[in-house]
Amino acid sequence: MFMVKVLTALMWNLLIFGGLLLLPAGTLNWWRAWVFLGMVVVGTVATMIGVFREDDDLYQERLKPPIQESQPLADKILASLLIAAFLGIIAFIPLDVFRFHLLSQPSAISSALGLVVYVIGWWIISLSFKVNTFAATAVKHQADRQQTVIDTGVYSIVRHPMYAGAILVMVGMSLWLESVAAALLAIVPTIILIVRIQFEEQFLRQELKGYDTYTQKVRYKLLPYLW
Repeated sequence: MFMVKVLTALMWNLLIFGGLLLLPAGTLNWWRAWVFLGMVVVGTVATMIGVFREDDDLYQERLKPPIQESQPLADKILASLLIAAFLGIIAFIPLDVFRFHLLSQPSAISSALGLVVYVIGWWIISLSFKVNTFAATAVKHQADRQQTVIDTGVYSIVRHPMYAGAILVMVGMSLWLESVAAALLAIVPTIILIVRIQFEEQFLRQELKGYDTYTQKVRYKLLPYLW
């Protein structure tokens, strides 16, 4: 059964990333995209084995849609915008690389560093899952799962490490695939994330016991020593 879960996760990730990159590109002759998809495969398998094999409750929670009935209306809107912006970034990359050429390509070093940044971002997201079994796709109070405040691991550094990792993933992916314009365009989903953080923190302060104390313990929301 676990192998089915791994294969399902691989199928969805390859359909999303592969489809949004290769279809707009109009060609399969794009070696950087194939290297990137290889990294997606490695990252997906590693996360499934390292996290979801031991935490089926989180796996089942992550399978739920990002828009849910119990979710506040504001977060339904923010989640929808965030998904659209993230998918838009992926689809924009091949359009820029093969058609628009809006900005000069990054240097070989910058592009290679982009792949490193992408891997670090994915790793941070996986570490977030590892310690936070309540990492749902929607902002909500999981009373049915006896949700508690998580303040260990990466959550002892910043309060929203998964969002920090997502930003690194978007920027790193764009640079590796040689679209500086897409890397700059990542400011759009980043702004949406910042707005969502503000809403999420207000919600958790009201609904989750101990969260206010946690915000006093861990000062930074997204970037250590900055914000």
